[in-house]
Amino acid sequence: MELIRGLHNLQPRHRGCVATIGNFDGVHLGHQAVIGQLAEQADHFEVPSTVMIFEPQPQEFFAPDRAPARLTRLREKLLALRRYSVDRVLCIRFDAHFSEMVAEDFIHELLHKGLGVKYLVVGDDFRFGHGRRGDFAMLQQAGADHGFQVVNMRSFKVDGERVSSTRVRAALAAGDLVVAEKLLGRPYRMCGRVAHGDKRGRTIGFPTANIHLHRKNTPVRGVFAVELFGVEGEPVAGVANVGTRPTVDGTRTLLEIHLFDFDKDIYGHYVNVNFKYKLRDERRFDDFEALKTQIDADVVEAKAYFGRE
Repeated sequence: MELIRGLHNLQPRHRGCVATIGNFDGVHLGHQAVIGQLAEQADHFEVPSTVMIFEPQPQEFFAPDRAPARLTRLREKLLALRRYSVDRVLCIRFDAHFSEMVAEDFIHELLHKGLGVKYLVVGDDFRFGHGRRGDFAMLQQAGADHGFQVVNMRSFKVDGERVSSTRVRAALAAGDLVVAEKLLGRPYRMCGRVAHGDKRGRTIGFPTANIHLHRKNTPVRGVFAVELFGVEGEPVAGVANVGTRPTVDGTRTLLEIHLFDFDKDIYGHYVNVNFKYKLRDERRFDDFEALKTQIDADVVEAKAYFGRE
């Protein structure tokens, strides 16, 4: 899969493709259906498939304090898109300059001149261009003028309801990882590099692998039974905490994982953490002894979960 970072990196060889546009946050089953739809047309037209995404996502640019929690950071999103055989990803920096591009220029400069789109898949509620003037009808008219087809994303449903990133976030917020996995087509996961922490876990008998999440808001919080990939012997089961660690007056959101029967040095490893079952919400304890007692109980419950699995 080729990653094109920014409009300035579009080359003449990138002209001629089938494309779709969106946030693709989570790369859930609905997104996967669109990618499948795109792959069919890529074969038909004998051109590459291109997924256009934005960094930051538009809501994060216009209203950073009200933007929903990211399901996937950029690297996680790219890994997922590669898994589903996307040929190219065009990642556009969404900044003040790009936000001022009028809808007509978006169509002519980007879709027609830059990408040479032959087939475009977007949601019928897709809006684009300065002031959100561009819409599905404008794209269809442009397609008729420039010779490319514009079609609506097929609605993909699970249990009678449309699959969406919003629905995945709601399932995660409710701690329903079974529903989240059903919507994603895989367990919900976070990725990151194992970093050195303050080593407090070792003092109470629970050493942890620490991952800085580098996100303003996280869609999961609490204590979970997890599986870790990216190390020898994978998957390695464990119990993880996602939160600010109120017992030690933490302020930054961190993912801490205590792995069962594992003592290898994995600092610096880039790992994937699959969230399997929510054990409880994060809470503050009066002292380390109370925290240790609770972690003991968490480990017992998590091991019982994996025993049932």
